[in-house]
Amino acid sequence: MTAIRMVSSVLLLVLMQSGALCARRFRGGRNPQPRRAPPPPTYRADRSDTTESFPLDFTAVEENMDNFMTQVKNLAQSLYPCSAQKLDYDMKLNFLENTSVTCNDGSLAGYYLKESRGSRRWLIFLEGGWYCFNKENCDSRYDTMRRLMSSSKWPQTKTGTGILSPLPEENPHWWNANMVFIPYCSSDVWSGATAKTEQNGYAFMGSLIIQEVVKDLLNKGLDNAKVLLLAGSSAGGTGVLLNVDRVAEQLEGLGHTGIQVRGLSDSGWFLDNKQYHCTDCVDTVSCAPTETIKRGIKYWGGVVPERCRQAHQGEEWNCFFGYRVFPSIKSPVFVVQWLFDEAQLTVDNIQLTGQPVQEGQWRYIQNLGIELRNTLKDVPAMFAPACLSHEVITRNYWIDVQVKGTSLPRALHCWDRSLHDNRNNKAPPKGCPVHLIDSCPWPHCNPTCPTIRDQFTGQEMNVIQFLMHMGFDVQKMAQQQGMDPSKLLGMLSSGS
Repeated sequence: MTAIRMVSSVLLLVLMQSGALCARRFRGGRNPQPRRAPPPPTYRADRSDTTESFPLDFTAVEENMDNFMTQVKNLAQSLYPCSAQKLDYDMKLNFLENTSVTCNDGSLAGYYLKESRGSRRWLIFLEGGWYCFNKENCDSRYDTMRRLMSSSKWPQTKTGTGILSPLPEENPHWWNANMVFIPYCSSDVWSGATAKTEQNGYAFMGSLIIQEVVKDLLNKGLDNAKVLLLAGSSAGGTGVLLNVDRVAEQLEGLGHTGIQVRGLSDSGWFLDNKQYHCTDCVDTVSCAPTETIKRGIKYWGGVVPERCRQAHQGEEWNCFFGYRVFPSIKSPVFVVQWLFDEAQLTVDNIQLTGQPVQEGQWRYIQNLGIELRNTLKDVPAMFAPACLSHEVITRNYWIDVQVKGTSLPRALHCWDRSLHDNRNNKAPPKGCPVHLIDSCPWPHCNPTCPTIRDQFTGQEMNVIQFLMHMGFDVQKMAQQQGMDPSKLLGMLSSGS
């Protein structure tokens, strides 16, 4: 039996590597070309040239010889047309079987699916995109961002990137999972359970959409899953915190007790802090975070995790803030959070464009990093770089950002291993950290942060230029210390 496994593993390794080479050839010549650059955001930081290699992940077939030939057959079939046509990597649109669960405007809700036959790992991703909290700003949202409220113009296919990518070079440990992308069309931070009526004009059914997607997927192979990772970014990241236990309870209630449900929350760990400047509550950007959620949860008919609801009776809005809801969550959750999140700074009325940042703003930004770091200190599994950015796990550059020498995909792989070892009463693997937080105190002191661009000129800014724009004179401080500015940045990044 051991010999068979060795031969099987070698054969599978050869096929997987061949498949990866073929895949790269049909993705616009990604090999030997470098990874495509991400679209220029408002602020992103220069990446270092450090890269990291990973072993291929055999979790999907380990100890499951019944599926081995299925895996080989599927890989062989994908290799056969390699020289003749483009391989199909896209996720395909499916509408919910339950037509009563809808987007805001009453159109059918749905999901995109790319199956990976033979794999027992499933990744369900919740899209982000802010929210609205009354009829006026929901009407405005419908006029300007209809894609986030209606399915009427959704494309038939969607290509996964980052942790949704089917390419091992871009997604080292989850590339062979069954991928599900749920578009955000409920504007309720994935919390609503209210149908459309003549009075309010909109449906808010985010929580129900997740439940119905899970139900539909059980007929497409999820019933045989070993691991289900519920992931999301921004509002989707908060949606993970609100729904991961509900999904686990749903599956358990349907008799699927063998599925391990986990959460991955990206850029959804918001603070209910005081704004830098208080303004009238007109929309989601000008309103204080607590006020928008207080109004929204009533307008949406929002539901929160039961244990959190009991802890905050009458003030259920608390459950939308990561550090308040996290202690009540039973399922394992990995938190990814920039210490200087752009969306958090936006709702706090900190503007980072135009004139250099004023001293009061600079102190506020530094304090935000301290506050966020304090709320994360008791989270067992997390990745928190000192960068000014928003969202990361579906970005092409997600493998490049590091905290203390460890990349995010590596940290997630270590988390997977630690959960597996815990279930088997094994000691956690050495040299495989899962609690990673930058100790340097200001934005982009980590040299692996994403690239920064000036909003007005579009030109890239190096870290020193950016910090000087933020009011911190790196050159002057380095001269005082008698060292090179880049060396100073390296020391700051390492926490020295």
